[in-house]
Amino acid sequence: MSASTATDFAPTRAQVARALEAFCADSLHGVEGPVAEAIRYAIRGEGKRLRAVLVTSAFEACGGVGDVSSLAAAVEVVHAYSLVHDDLPCMDDDELRRGRPTVHMVFGTAIATAAGMAMVPLAARAAWDAARALGLDAAASGVIVRTLMQASGAGGMIGGQLLDLEGEGQTLSYPELERIHRCKTGALIEASVELGARAAGATGARLEALGRYGQCIGLAFQIADDVLDVTATSDELGKTAGKDLAYQKSTYPALLGIEGAIARAEALVQEGCAALTDAGVLTPALDATARFIIARRS
Repeated sequence: MSASTATDFAPTRAQVARALEAFCADSLHGVEGPVAEAIRYAIRGEGKRLRAVLVTSAFEACGGVGDVSSLAAAVEVVHAYSLVHDDLPCMDDDELRRGRPTVHMVFGTAIATAAGMAMVPLAARAAWDAARALGLDAAASGVIVRTLMQASGAGGMIGGQLLDLEGEGQTLSYPELERIHRCKTGALIEASVELGARAAGATGARLEALGRYGQCIGLAFQIADDVLDVTATSDELGKTAGKDLAYQKSTYPALLGIEGAIARAEALVQEGCAALTDAGVLTPALDATARFIIARRS
């Protein structure tokens, strides 16, 4: 995050870091040694914790009471899994992530693959436990887990990743590109907002507005990523720059130009925040997070 935004959310990030350490200590019993070590390595990578911040900010915006950091950590575990698999040789084949060697470079492809697979059910159990600890009943806790799993599955990240791979070397239309990234990137960001809201008991217009906000900033995040891939350095990104061009992927800058892509991302942020304003749930934290998404350099 930028210096100011990182400072604004430092307490949230610190809470989530503690919750992730608790996950590493408590949730990996019975997981084979090298796989457990690979999971710890993946989870402890220094990241923005954007999705965790969104869980917490939506929870607080809806009047949630209690410590939601364990639920936010469960979302970060799912995100970390997606990065482990995204970097594999059969996918984007990347050697650098969050400024350090990728999981498969350290532990080998087989261990990295197994670690990613194990992280999903572990995250589901962690989300269930977190929801119950917040006082949600079994039905509401089940919705929390289902929402997280749908975002990470064939209708979300996995499906989007497959569409992304199939689109390499092709010239995609804007609707086709948007479909990919609403799944691949946007689904978990949208789910992060929804999970925080549901954990706080939000329903009706507030839940719908937060869902719209999540959809908008999720797509804006991917547009910003595409722009950074051609304008930032590998040192700034903490991962290899220029990968989209190398893999002949259709991107928002390729379709809209860099300035057009930036304008589209800005419009999406405005739309998402306007939805929250109309529903009376726009907070400084949610506004700042949306602005950060398109202002960041990594």
